[in-house]
Amino acid sequence: MNDDGPQLPNPGRPAGATRPPRLTEIADGVFAYVQPDGGWCLNNAGVIADGGDGLLVDTVATETRARRLRAEVLRVAGAPPRLVVNTHFHGDHTFGNFVFPEAVVIGHERARTDIAAAGLHMAGLWPDVCWGDLEVVPPSVTYHDRMTLHVGSLRAELIHPGTAHTTGDTVVWLPEQRVVFTGDLVMSGATPFCPMGSVSGSLAALRTLRALGARTVVPGHGPVGGPGLIDDNEGYLLRLQRLAREGLAAGLTPLQVAREAGPGPYAGLLDAERLVPNLHRAYAEERGAAPGDPLDISALFREMSEHHGGRPACHA
Repeated sequence: MNDDGPQLPNPGRPAGATRPPRLTEIADGVFAYVQPDGGWCLNNAGVIADGGDGLLVDTVATETRARRLRAEVLRVAGAPPRLVVNTHFHGDHTFGNFVFPEAVVIGHERARTDIAAAGLHMAGLWPDVCWGDLEVVPPSVTYHDRMTLHVGSLRAELIHPGTAHTTGDTVVWLPEQRVVFTGDLVMSGATPFCPMGSVSGSLAALRTLRALGARTVVPGHGPVGGPGLIDDNEGYLLRLQRLAREGLAAGLTPLQVAREAGPGPYAGLLDAERLVPNLHRAYAEERGAAPGDPLDISALFREMSEHHGGRPACHA
């Protein structure tokens, strides 16, 4: 076995079993672009269009998928988006930025730094994926706490909820439509993932999301839902904190805790192997680390793959 483990498929998700993406109007001029099944690298995006003006929330992982997304945006908006907002730096949400050269790319100031630093690292984790001829395009406009964007008559509020999924997360909130695009602060049917951010920060961010009073929640991965998705993610994170406290008290490592506890009530979520790196973040915080303090993500990916029995499958 090499450092990253062999390329083994997830037994419950055979290669090629994912369904085509679907663009659905969830409010007047507001669309959710959902890529089933929502597992590794199969993220969601959003389109906001009014009066010939357009905004795209996130792009996608591969050149082929990005060009398909572009075609769908043109179909519903009639023109390329003027703005692209990246909810965080991960490649599945940003690699497709280059397919929208007409757009100004916007993100949190930390997201710009992290996109530039990460480069195409995600593509190296799954070398068998056909990523295409990618070009890294970081945000050229950044903000610190909040920013307001206007798309025709529609208003979108960009909110940085603090360190959560990453240190540079952005939530896109449409107050009149009561729609929120959460990025990976919220997952739907998939396991939350916060080793590059914070467990406690994620819980605080979920409280911020809940206070918005959204009716429609577009998660970073998985089906669109309502505010119950926030509750589901909160429950997972609270269990994560409890397992970390109990594991530390018992003198167990995060990997040992993951093996003994398993996914528990969250066994139905995709990508349960994320429990291992998530526990490392929870352990670090229980030991006094600040949210966002860097962990060795490459080492955690190797340990997660070992626990999983091979590199997790990415069907991008």
